Amino acid sequence: MMHSRNRRLRVNESIRSLVRENTLTTDDFVMPIFVMEGENQQEAIPSMPGIFRRSIDLTVKECKELFSLGIKSVNLYMKVSEHLKDNTGKEAWNKDGLMQQTIKAIKDAVPGMIVMPDVALDPYSIYGHDGIIENGKIMNDATNDALARMSVSHAEAGADIVAPSDMMDGRVLAIREALEESGFTDVGILSYSAKYASSFYGPFRSALDSAPKDNMEIPKDKKTYQMDFHNSREALNEVFKDVDEGADIIMIKPGLPYLDIVAKVREAIDLPIAVYNVSGEYAMVKAAAQNGWLDNDKTIIESLTCFKRAGADMIFTYFAKEAAMILNK
Repeated sequence: MMHSRNRRLRVNESIRSLVRENTLTTDDFVMPIFVMEGENQQEAIPSMPGIFRRSIDLTVKECKELFSLGIKSVNLYMKVSEHLKDNTGKEAWNKDGLMQQTIKAIKDAVPGMIVMPDVALDPYSIYGHDGIIENGKIMNDATNDALARMSVSHAEAGADIVAPSDMMDGRVLAIREALEESGFTDVGILSYSAKYASSFYGPFRSALDSAPKDNMEIPKDKKTYQMDFHNSREALNEVFKDVDEGADIIMIKPGLPYLDIVAKVREAIDLPIAVYNVSGEYAMVKAAAQNGWLDNDKTIIESLTCFKRAGADMIFTYFAKEAAMILNK
């Protein structure tokens, strides 16, 4: 006679929900947002159906709608005009720059929205790299100085948390010290600690025109500073260093192909963990759903729940608004 039957706890949805280990809510989501110059401007991103670049006024309108759906945090990226790009990134800390204006506008309109601006130089670089280049090399320490100035500028504009995504060594400490010295002791740092050099970023880079430029004098990719996707122990080394330097939240990027890294980091640290459901992951689901190969809504919820199961506390995802609508049904 069989005494143990696991199926007893799967008999119906009420029982399944009663014993469910992980639950997805709108509190888990951070919505990445692309901002462009102009007024009343909106441009579709062809490789990311349903995602747009918007001018500040329409971005504010979108943030109001997101907040009404229960999404309480946004991650900001700027589409920078070509004439503002150089090899120093100085536009990144322009107090009247597009990022700074956007932060202020969102915080004024939706005070409860947590604003996390991206901290990296690639949108501001003539080379499309996350760092300053000299003699064909990415200069780590000079870049850290620029990132610290950028972070303080974001804090002055009203950012709640700065999110360095560059993968320079020591930049968390440089940013933390700069924020403390400037009096921004309550501004958090969400560090992209384990960010891999991945092929899944393609649609994002086309959205911001931030891919490395085809120039024989500079690195053709970001593999000298982003992580090698063959490695996992290295991720823990990166995470531990960022924790020691003062990071408040740890990011792992990309998401679905790197759930093993999320689980490893969850076992190793007690800090909140973020995971980035990146543009390539979004594009694959959307393409399959549009072809009728996947159920759009069910696949979105299953994918996002997998991040929670692996140990993530928050999910940066382009599905945030759509997922919130599904959950709110």
